[in-house]
Amino acid sequence: MMRVETSANNVQTVSKQYIDMISPTATILDIAKNTPSMNISVADTSGMQGGNIQSRGLTDSDIGLLLNGAPATSANYLNEDADAENVESVTITPSSSRVEMPITAAAGGVLDETTHTPTDKFGGMVDFSYGTNNMSREFIRLESGEIGHSGVKGYFSFSNTHARSWLGSGINWRKHIDFGMKKTWANGSTNDIFISWNYEDFTIDHKPTAAEFYDLKHNGVNYNKINTWDPTSDDANRYWKNNIDHWNQLFLSAPQHFVLTKHVSFDLLPYFNLGRGWDGNGATSSRVGGTAGATGYYTSNGTPITDPNTWLTSYYQQYADQKLGVTAKLGVDVDRHNHLTFGYWFEHYTTTYGIPSSYTRADGSNPSPNTETSQAFTLVDGQLRRVNSYYTNPGYDLHALFIEDVAKYLQDRLVINAGFKYIMTNYWDPYSGVGVSGGSGYSYSGRYGMNLTSPLPHLSISYQFNPHHQIYVNAQGNFRQPSPDALSPNYQGTLPKPQYSISEELGYRYNDDHFIVDLSFFNMNITNRLMSVAVSDTQTSTVNVGNQTTRGVDLMLATHPWHHISPFIGFEYLSARLDSNVPYQSTYLNTKGKQAVGAPHVTTSFGLTYDDGRFFGNFTLKYVGPQSVTLVGDERMPGYITDAISLGYRFKPWRYLKSPTFRLNFSNLTDSRVRSGAYGFGTNNHSTTLMDGTTLAGGNGATYWLVPRFTMTGTISTGF
Repeated sequence: MMRVETSANNVQTVSKQYIDMISPTATILDIAKNTPSMNISVADTSGMQGGNIQSRGLTDSDIGLLLNGAPATSANYLNEDADAENVESVTITPSSSRVEMPITAAAGGVLDETTHTPTDKFGGMVDFSYGTNNMSREFIRLESGEIGHSGVKGYFSFSNTHARSWLGSGINWRKHIDFGMKKTWANGSTNDIFISWNYEDFTIDHKPTAAEFYDLKHNGVNYNKINTWDPTSDDANRYWKNNIDHWNQLFLSAPQHFVLTKHVSFDLLPYFNLGRGWDGNGATSSRVGGTAGATGYYTSNGTPITDPNTWLTSYYQQYADQKLGVTAKLGVDVDRHNHLTFGYWFEHYTTTYGIPSSYTRADGSNPSPNTETSQAFTLVDGQLRRVNSYYTNPGYDLHALFIEDVAKYLQDRLVINAGFKYIMTNYWDPYSGVGVSGGSGYSYSGRYGMNLTSPLPHLSISYQFNPHHQIYVNAQGNFRQPSPDALSPNYQGTLPKPQYSISEELGYRYNDDHFIVDLSFFNMNITNRLMSVAVSDTQTSTVNVGNQTTRGVDLMLATHPWHHISPFIGFEYLSARLDSNVPYQSTYLNTKGKQAVGAPHVTTSFGLTYDDGRFFGNFTLKYVGPQSVTLVGDERMPGYITDAISLGYRFKPWRYLKSPTFRLNFSNLTDSRVRSGAYGFGTNNHSTTLMDGTTLAGGNGATYWLVPRFTMTGTISTGF
């Protein structure tokens, strides 16, 4: 779970050996959850959904999430980019990034997953899994091998997963395809392409408040989805078939490396990401039937809704979430000491979405919002208009120039890396809506926008005294632009400002034939920190929470295999404080000096791996300390422990079965019911006095992710 590193920053890498031991249903978040710098929450253990990341007091919105060097989706959808069998490694660099990476928000660091390299010979692999929650999964990968003597090789894989929801009612499906191809040239040039497609339907879980969680834990009261539909009941909106997330995701990256001469190279990285689908959010549903013409709701042909048991389903419909970009860089060996890189990055992003409404089907399920006969309409100025409480097409165009010089001296023991990136961004957010109030329809529209620029310096220095000892230091600027769909005003009554940060890190490494040690001290100063506040089970709002200072230390210790055993220990101490009072409407919340939200002081992780070539196993244990989850610090989440065990055996090859293997994976061994993180942070859980002396009522607490219940998964697999 740890390897020897030499770069001038803290690096935490999860290798293929560990990935092959854990359950194939694991997402990238499951793979990375035992690293000391990341506290990870996942929604389930079946790989249906993503989750949330906290790193050094920041969230995944402050982390550069990459797949083969190209921007991936948010942590909540990372499960859709690649199957676990096709992930070679996951590399995490807390609070640091390389200047040529197509990211700006890296105050929390970078998580970069690398996918499978096609094999030289024809073959493939297959696995079958079955486990808790009636989970069943099938996976197959076919390898072309090198085609003739062309240097071209590729693979294609498909997986199918089915599982029940682990909490409450619901059935979930996922189908996934990965495709990769690589061309290698005699001079060292390479051409790669990776494409993935993901389709799924899963039940939307309600994110509980603290009170709902404790009612579940102590009294067994289910706050989540139910299995019965009764249109006359006030709980009808909790029926699971009226709370379905339907989603399609396409991802493409095509890294191209050209060796032009012995001292000159050119790299091109085009990428494309497209997601579309809808969340049928029955949790916000309501009855709309009544006296003809009095409710303001009509069918598509103008017929008034009169049935008193007619329910209205509200949707979050993503018409298209599209990201298209390219980075181009030229690398030149200026002399025997200096390698100069300069390049350009362009990215175009749009996220067209709306919040339309349709009439719930008679059986309680939500229809597709694209089905016209189910759509809800109203009259606006005598014209029949579809009810869509919010529609917008926000986006941005980003241009960036970067330059970097890597200088090596003293037989390459001293490495100095200096870089600079300049970001230019143009935002837009046109919006409109059609709604119903007091039995009458209405409409509205408007537009927001802004232009932003930011200089981002990078500097790192490392010195290797000998093969065993190394010191390093790095510093860099980071810039987080508000997500385009967060440009609308929030409860502060303003547009969110961009977030800036400066981070520094000082580290020491040691390795020999027995031990690997990495110790790093870090400091971060953040201005205009951006934070997500929960709005619903599917939406959050972005606000500025002032300035923040974060300091801490990371320690990782591991051994090389000794009698087939490899232990790992990780530790982080974190001190993150808010440096200012947070604006709230025309006054301020009393937050200066308070512990930053989502920033536990202590995090520890432990891993123990055994592998003798036949038998293998892995045990992981992680403790995350208590943390604040409201800005004013009046609600805290207790510390918690997570654990997992993997056990397996590799059989001897038999005929066409090259690597028959059986493994069992267990998680949450004690079946404990604990919270793992905040889905949406709150302002204040109890009444609090604002800086102008007025009182802000309570009830604005956090909502939470929960650790999924005890899970056991059995898998048989083989290469062929």
